[in-house]
Amino acid sequence: MSGKVVMNPEDIRRSLARIAHEIIERNQAVDRLVLVGLKTRGVPLARRLSENLKRFEDINIPVGALDISPYRDDLPEEIRIHHQITPPRPVTDTSGRAIDVAHKSIVLVDDVLYTGRSTRAALDALTDFGRPESIQLAVLIDRGHRELPIRADYVGKNIPTARNEEIQVHVLETDGVDEVVILKNELLENDDRKMPALEKSGHNIRVSPEGEIS
Repeated sequence: MSGKVVMNPEDIRRSLARIAHEIIERNQAVDRLVLVGLKTRGVPLARRLSENLKRFEDINIPVGALDISPYRDDLPEEIRIHHQITPPRPVTDTSGRAIDVAHKSIVLVDDVLYTGRSTRAALDALTDFGRPESIQLAVLIDRGHRELPIRADYVGKNIPTARNEEIQVHVLETDGVDEVVILKNELLENDDRKMPALEKSGHNIRVSPEGEIS
């Protein structure tokens, strides 16, 4: 693959600061607000948004982590079978304790919005654990190519892409660096229709032996 950096650390910092201001403007009842990051890179992004909200408005917004693996419809068959017999995991805080999402204003946080299937899985997961008052979506990157009628409420940057391109978001907490890289995948360009959906998702996806997505 060949690629280039399209967002540096300062770009990411500014985007998250702007999103935090937009969240404040849109949500008057901040006492019911909960930021829920989609594992893996949505979680550190959600924590940074919470830190921005604390700095800008002196409010403490809880941050949860959500594993959507059991709800995805774009996984290999053997992984789907594994999740069918594995109980779903609730939204948890940094110490692993469950967070009640019922009657809360939830802001889902993810790194890249692509087909919309990860967001749909997150919505299914949230409603299994309670009925939120509202659900909003914040993403660092919107790369287009939606397959479902899903739209982000807060977007750090819109980056139009081709199907044979991949967006990788790297964050300091998990990757040692803050950057967004766009890669051109010649394999997808030459044989796009034969690639499984998981490989075409646009994320830097890894599947652990336990079936967890990162």
